[in-house]
Amino acid sequence: MAAPLNMEPPALSLELLPTDPLLLILSFLDYRDLMSCCYLSRRLNQLSSHDPLWKRHCKKYWLISEEEKSQRNQSWKAIFISTYSDLGRYIRYYATLKKAWDDLEKYLGQRCPRMIGSLKESVQEEDLDAVEAQIGCKLPDDYRCSFRIHNGQKLVVPGLMGSMALSNHYRSEDLLDIDTAAGGFQQRLGLKQCLPLTFCIHTGLSQYMALESVEGRNKYEIFYQCPDQMARSPSAIDMFITGTSYLEWFTSYVNKVVTGGYPIIRDQIFRYVHDKECVATTGDITVSVSTSFLPELSSVHPPHYFFTYRIRIEMSKDALPEKACQLDSRYWRITNAKGDVEEVQGPGVVGEFPIISPGRVYEYTSCTTFSTTSGYMEGYYTFHCLYYKEKFFNVTIPRFHMVCPTFKVSTARMVSRNAVVFILGVFFSDLLFSEETNDNEYAVDEDEDSTDTDEYEDRRRVLDIPAPSGRCPRHT
Repeated sequence: MAAPLNMEPPALSLELLPTDPLLLILSFLDYRDLMSCCYLSRRLNQLSSHDPLWKRHCKKYWLISEEEKSQRNQSWKAIFISTYSDLGRYIRYYATLKKAWDDLEKYLGQRCPRMIGSLKESVQEEDLDAVEAQIGCKLPDDYRCSFRIHNGQKLVVPGLMGSMALSNHYRSEDLLDIDTAAGGFQQRLGLKQCLPLTFCIHTGLSQYMALESVEGRNKYEIFYQCPDQMARSPSAIDMFITGTSYLEWFTSYVNKVVTGGYPIIRDQIFRYVHDKECVATTGDITVSVSTSFLPELSSVHPPHYFFTYRIRIEMSKDALPEKACQLDSRYWRITNAKGDVEEVQGPGVVGEFPIISPGRVYEYTSCTTFSTTSGYMEGYYTFHCLYYKEKFFNVTIPRFHMVCPTFKVSTARMVSRNAVVFILGVFFSDLLFSEETNDNEYAVDEDEDSTDTDEYEDRRRVLDIPAPSGRCPRHT
């Protein structure tokens, strides 16, 4: 007998769906929704416990591999739940930071093995809670998460956070362990509620993280301190900004390291930045330049921005033997941010007259200073041929730019300056104060042009690390 035409089909229900389509639907859910399904019905509870569904979440959030699962001898769901019970508060950050640490360890294990030995094991939640109680401030979750993976490193050389060597100036920054960082927590004026992240035993240099938005800083901002040398108040501290959060600061640094953005020299990471377009080839000779800003030798007041550059001169291995030549002199054209130009010419480089032959590389390090926050250099080397000594030619040095990081002027100085402006406004209302400023940059007078310092250059085919002796001799 035919069913009545007006009879409605039964309502579609998840309970009536076959198992395979339901499992496919559940495979698209996030872990929260998948866990919620356990409470909707008996069938969904059973299906939500299907172990392969949790494999994706274990790999996505905790980076658990098949090998690690086999070692644990647990189901994917059990692994996810047990890991979540320990690290759940860091689920937003853990995979990103764990991958950064894993990539860094793999890269350094091949190139800087002794640095791996300086890394410390992870800390526990109670250790981080104890530090918060000690300093009276909350630590950001991304910072805590990183220390659940590695508790920084021992105070050794080389430092994990990069090195720099120039003449008799040397630094190497360690990533501080949690107890050492807590011991250096600052409450003094100018650095209130700031926690050191790094430390260099040679220079005393640290990068700090602001744990609260005080004294003109943003919460969790990372910076190098720069005391205002023109202010009477010791609380007048300008800041060279290096990161807006721990996650951004650490992962961007690691990315630079593992992608080869920073060169490895004598088992150390050197924080030179190379612009891939900053290369010039003249005939068989190629010149490339990388640069670095040195905050420890720079100041905002007075305006003095110190940069170092590393030059690589290489002759093609396919060049003919008679192409061998010797460097005679250099010429620099140096331009600051105001467009002022200085020209410098002199014999050799670093007091030497290197010979370049097919396949040979010559590298050296030098420095320059600007009284503006940026500038650029370009020029050429003059060579003579060894086989045809009467033949001279110029080799182009590509233009390379040097830019100071974003900085903030100390609130102490800004308050003082505003008071001066107010007084001037009261007593000299017809006077206009023409200088402009904002939170990130401070307009300054230029008392000193940029200076080429080849006479203080130090060749570094293989960088030797000099004994610490303070500032670069250019500035003593």
